[in-house]
Amino acid sequence: MDRFVIRGGNPLVGTVTVSGSKNSALPCMAAAILTEDEIVLENIPQVRDIDTERKLLASMGAVLHIGEGSNSGQTTISCRNLSDPIARYEIVKTMRASSLVLGPLIARTGMARVAMPGGCAIGARPIDLHIKGLEKMGAEIAQEHGYLEARASRLHGANIVFEKITVTGTEDLLMAAVLAEGETVMENCAREPEVTDLAALLTAMGAKIEGAGRSTIRVQGVERLGGARYRINPDRIEAGTLMIAGAITQGDLIISNCATAHLHAIVYAMRRVGAIVDVLGPDSMRVRGTDRFRGADVSTEEYPGFPTDMQAQYMALTTQAKGISRITENIFENRFMHVQELVRMGANIRVEGKTAIVQGPARLSSAAVMCSDLRASASLVLAALVADGETVIDRVYHMDRGYEHIEQKLSSVGAQIQRMGNLFDPGEA
Repeated sequence: MDRFVIRGGNPLVGTVTVSGSKNSALPCMAAAILTEDEIVLENIPQVRDIDTERKLLASMGAVLHIGEGSNSGQTTISCRNLSDPIARYEIVKTMRASSLVLGPLIARTGMARVAMPGGCAIGARPIDLHIKGLEKMGAEIAQEHGYLEARASRLHGANIVFEKITVTGTEDLLMAAVLAEGETVMENCAREPEVTDLAALLTAMGAKIEGAGRSTIRVQGVERLGGARYRINPDRIEAGTLMIAGAITQGDLIISNCATAHLHAIVYAMRRVGAIVDVLGPDSMRVRGTDRFRGADVSTEEYPGFPTDMQAQYMALTTQAKGISRITENIFENRFMHVQELVRMGANIRVEGKTAIVQGPARLSSAAVMCSDLRASASLVLAALVADGETVIDRVYHMDRGYEHIEQKLSSVGAQIQRMGNLFDPGEA
């Protein structure tokens, strides 16, 4: 398994560019299943989850072409011949987004066999909301041997009310609804930018969608969808992670190619801690750190609230803030696994229920630590950037799932970070 070796103490200075959103790209790639025509997606990040999605689509019979050189962020997908509509466990075991192919497969082929999703062990992400919605639309679904077996002659419109806001559930049923007969109304939908990104692609393909980005979405089903070319939005979580990297190291970073309209909650939380954040325009901002960080509370919420995917990184920042910060996790019940690793580095954190209480500032020191999930990995990298000595971070394949060439980006602005490998294949861990 690869590891990072990081020597802390360097302020990060310069300009760093944000990659395309992994969490937008995955459902947009799944949307290619809905048409026989080619889908061309631009600004696709080179991360492990994207590679897994490509393997998954190829295993079903899709033909994919990955651009080279200056077009390396482009992927062309043709699902003209879906010969094998199965999402096999051996392919999707490391990726939570496997459930996103369920809706489009049923809508396009009338059947699907999808392995129950894997990925980070940060808590339950129940697929029952997907199942209930698809059953309302006429699908027959059974679970056996770790797979969901689904069939439908043709889906029909339905009124679906999500019991709990779910991003992947909203995306999955949205893709199913665009080819269903009649109108589908979905209520209590996720409003994340990733949902609106998917809806924009589907609309470009010929879908009839109203309300994406709001809590109620209406879809008028169509007989078929066509091809489209679409550019994926910048990754708001990578942008937020880089913003904290600039602040925590008392650096001066320009974050370019970011969608600042998607970052309001992160900007607000960082300013409350004392970071200096200047929005330079719709796609760039400047972040500077100070030696006067102060404790500030935050609670994770569905968009447009503070994202759960930034909770661990924010916690790393608050270890350097004077006073107490209370960080409450409202989305996932098992998302404090990074706490003990931060404590190993000298952080003063205790967990009470769904709240982590951080007392700062702490003088962090080098240690051997281990990544437990994607965003926990980022928090350890951020802590290592300000820790005394040389920190070794193991199992960084978790980080590779969602951050494109992160060590190269950080090195380019002054971080002392090096990737070290060994004989083990991280995909087997």
